[in-house]
Amino acid sequence: DEVNGIFQVDILNGGFRSQKNPANFFSFGMYVEGYALNYWPKDLAILAYEGNADRLGQRFDLNDLNTSGQFINVLHFGINRQIKNNLTLGARIKLYSGIIDIKSTNNSGYFETTIGQNNLLRNTLVSDMRLRTSGLDALLDANDSGASVASLFTKRGFFGGDPGLGFDLGVTYNLNKQTVITGSLIDIGLLYHSSDVTNYTLKGSTSIEGVEIILPDALNDPNADYWENLVDDIEELVPFEENSQNYVSFRPIKFYSSIRYNFGKQGTPIAADCDCDNKADSGDRSLYYLNSVGGQLYAINRPRGPQFALTAFYQRRFAKVLALKATYTVDKFTASNVGLGMSLQAGPVNFYIMGDNLFSYGNIADSNYASFQLGLNIISWERN
Repeated sequence: DEVNGIFQVDILNGGFRSQKNPANFFSFGMYVEGYALNYWPKDLAILAYEGNADRLGQRFDLNDLNTSGQFINVLHFGINRQIKNNLTLGARIKLYSGIIDIKSTNNSGYFETTIGQNNLLRNTLVSDMRLRTSGLDALLDANDSGASVASLFTKRGFFGGDPGLGFDLGVTYNLNKQTVITGSLIDIGLLYHSSDVTNYTLKGSTSIEGVEIILPDALNDPNADYWENLVDDIEELVPFEENSQNYVSFRPIKFYSSIRYNFGKQGTPIAADCDCDNKADSGDRSLYYLNSVGGQLYAINRPRGPQFALTAFYQRRFAKVLALKATYTVDKFTASNVGLGMSLQAGPVNFYIMGDNLFSYGNIADSNYASFQLGLNIISWERN
């Protein structure tokens, strides 16, 4: 009943610790993100493919048309501050540059066919529908004319598109030396769409019984175009309009939280090289332990309500070189999502690879959900 795709590519990601106050860590970067979401329009599909001949009196819900998509470039700058030995807070500001936006949500109305009074059938249409787009027409024109689509994306992505502002907030709290809880809200923000905007609306209501010819009155005007008159009446009562009005869209807010228990303390702490501060009892305490178990909760705001995913995990460290993680996730798409992740540390180079729903890789076409991620980080080993 739902098709949903998300991608994110980090173009630049960096950070540095304050020399004056080592409790402050600053980060910056840029990434490109996009998503497409479409709920299956069941009623409209039945009406289009099967018709309504055998469905008299059934209302076809226009709210079934519910789709959205967005392509943006994001510049961000953040600060992570250790408030106490057991508490760390983080915040990040984001500057959005919208490239493409498509949205048709909160539609309402219905189409219904009943027995007519002056004709065989009576069709009733009540509609309040809207499709909003930004950047789509320029993309289609560039594709049709053979112009460079990549240059269009680059131009709109670097503040030549729709501006926006957002924030991220996060917290990490150590309940004790072995138990850690975290929480974060991502993409609390909006975009103002004012460039290359095209909106379409269909709003109104009407009930018609087809072409009605009333005799003998019809004989007074034998050249009348009854079909065209019917079309004109419908367009007047339920007008299909196009405009270029600016609009605001909100980012889909994401929520993350987790609890982790670390155990199996190592003889020699492996976090000494990368403590978060110059205090002996600070830093990521999980690096002192070989094993970690816990749970994670993920939620994202969607037009038909939030979507949730609940994950249990086990993580095993091998000295300070290798870490492996196994996960089991339950969400609306699948109840058999098993994932694996690996993080390899070779001096200042960190490489990671992760995959979800591994049992589905044998038949991706039959899978409800799959994800794959990999990345490379260069880490400074200076104490501060």
